[in-house]
Amino acid sequence: MKIPQLKKKPELKSCHNVTWEDNYSWVHQENILEVLKDSSKLLPDVRKYLEEENSYTEHNLKDTKKCQKELFNEIKGRIKLDDESLPFKDKQYEYWTKTTAEGNYSIKLRKKINSNEIEEIWNGDKEKEKLKTEYFGIGDLEVSNNDQYLGYSLDLKGSEYFTIYIRDITSGELVTEKIEETSGSITFSLDDKYFFYSKLDEFHRPRKIFRHKLGTNIKDDELIFEEKSEAFTVGINLSSDEKYFFITTSDHNTSEQYFFPVNEQKPNPKLIKKRKKGIIYSLNSWDNYFYCHTNENAEDFKIERCKDLLNQNWEIYIAPKNEVLIGGLTFLNNWVIRAEKSNALGKLFVKNINSEIEEELNFSDEKVIVPGVSLIQRDRNTDLVYLSYSSPKTPGKTYLYNLKTKEKKLVKEQEIPSGHNPDNYVVERLECSSHDGRLVPITLTRHKKTNVDGSANLLLYGYGSYGSSMSPDFSSTKFSLIDRDIIWVTAHIRGGMEKGMKWWKEGKLLNKKNTFEDYIAVAKFLINKKYTSKSKIIGMGGSAGGLLMGAVVNKEPELFLGMIMAVPFVDSLTTNLDHSLPLTIGEFDEFGNAQDNKEHFDYIFSYAPYQNIRKMDYPHILITTSLSDNRVLFDEPTKFTAKLRDYKTDNNLLLLKTEMNAGHGGKSGRDGAIEEIAFDYAFALKISKKI
Repeated sequence: MKIPQLKKKPELKSCHNVTWEDNYSWVHQENILEVLKDSSKLLPDVRKYLEEENSYTEHNLKDTKKCQKELFNEIKGRIKLDDESLPFKDKQYEYWTKTTAEGNYSIKLRKKINSNEIEEIWNGDKEKEKLKTEYFGIGDLEVSNNDQYLGYSLDLKGSEYFTIYIRDITSGELVTEKIEETSGSITFSLDDKYFFYSKLDEFHRPRKIFRHKLGTNIKDDELIFEEKSEAFTVGINLSSDEKYFFITTSDHNTSEQYFFPVNEQKPNPKLIKKRKKGIIYSLNSWDNYFYCHTNENAEDFKIERCKDLLNQNWEIYIAPKNEVLIGGLTFLNNWVIRAEKSNALGKLFVKNINSEIEEELNFSDEKVIVPGVSLIQRDRNTDLVYLSYSSPKTPGKTYLYNLKTKEKKLVKEQEIPSGHNPDNYVVERLECSSHDGRLVPITLTRHKKTNVDGSANLLLYGYGSYGSSMSPDFSSTKFSLIDRDIIWVTAHIRGGMEKGMKWWKEGKLLNKKNTFEDYIAVAKFLINKKYTSKSKIIGMGGSAGGLLMGAVVNKEPELFLGMIMAVPFVDSLTTNLDHSLPLTIGEFDEFGNAQDNKEHFDYIFSYAPYQNIRKMDYPHILITTSLSDNRVLFDEPTKFTAKLRDYKTDNNLLLLKTEMNAGHGGKSGRDGAIEEIAFDYAFALKISKKI
């Protein structure tokens, strides 16, 4: 089949006295944000090219169709399709969700406490059917405090422009006007006369919070907070003691909060602490104290508390620790539970509210686990919580745990209907030295029969941006590769916060290349230790992880057999220079500001994947994107693919697949998500010659 060719329209670009040619800049059309809402506005030549690439991909992977179907059935076979969550006891009702074998979306259920009559208040599949839409994204599902109303928000394109609806649960009728172009979050007032929401501006940034009175015209909605900085976005939440609303405005690196009492008739948010660049803080209130989780004078966070926000006299509650990330607090009447993370491993601690003695909650002998805690009810006068954990080889288990007596009862275990024996797998926690001597944590999962002699293929997953830590939790899908002799490895590289704030700082801005060097160091370490060999590694990453893939494949392509790049951020320089795009301004503290800072420009130019494509052999590459993605616009992977076709000197596969009705998260619904995983895995198995 003929290889698709995107029309060239050479354009000279310049910035800071540097000039470069871009043959495909025209793909980034002037009204590109409108295209995200309405794909009919896409340039005909671009649509034609994307359709040709889709056909080309289909043609080159037609021999994987049987494998894709097999993988789909296999992955779905590991999911308990008829499943129910554990109940949460509210004031009058218990609420929970369930899924069915036939459905793709969850069902929300409730029953009155001490009653057996179950009521279905939301059914995603029925709602999708009513709307006759291909894409169906659910943003928020919130029940009012009086249990009378259901608030929900929907995105029907994948562009993350959510419309909010409020429905009377009993009658099924809408009780107020729908509100369009919101961030999707819904927060009811405690008297249920109002709800709060954030409106998106013309650049898809939530910078205003409104209060809407149920049953009134949306034109009369009160603006209660507006963020003036284009780099900051806003949200609102209720405190644990339900006495205050907190408004948070932040970018990735700096935050500021305001508060007002829940019963304030006309909300007048008051500033808590003025923003300082690089300082992140968030407040909660409980038992007549305000608790502040902050990194001010505590790189890896600490928790302070005080009794009065008008005369703030903060005292240390949880002291900082070096390269140990101090997490937030969960409150009960008599207990405080907190989390922390170090070396990519999480821990939970508990203490009685009247005691200074703190103890770690241990409930597994495994070394690499992901622990969690959640409340069982809204009333905090209890000693009971849900404690959970999983590991890379062990499905999740949830216990009803008594903090007072230390008794635990297994109440839910993730079932794998097709069968799963953790003893068949080996999990290893390794670490390797990066280019500058920093030790990078590695989580490796393999089948016990897989030989460690260099013969195995290996999938190396990475992300490394925004301080996002990659948790080594259980994922049943991975075993479709692990059972076929492909070792799965997660590289906990810099740019995340697996080893605290310093780990993030050492992987962003003018340190961004550490992210790439760490990943390459992990790849070479795994080769040296005979887990795999050169040209047997499949790199995998999405979004900012796609930036990682693009940068490392340009730098050391010979290490890799292939790359799987999902919605990849590969034209990062062009995006950084365009301040009208939704995320650009808010990411100056993550990647830099190339337009206004020459040092930032030169640095980004030196690693941006699109600008650094070279005439050389590249490994097999699969790139996926979505037409309605407003986070990483479809033009980035489109341009990257077209230029790569011009430059690469090999005959390896280069495939671009565009979802024409989806967003940053890909297809909606359970089956859609499984189809995408099966597609990616089939590509990995094809290039590994395992099908």
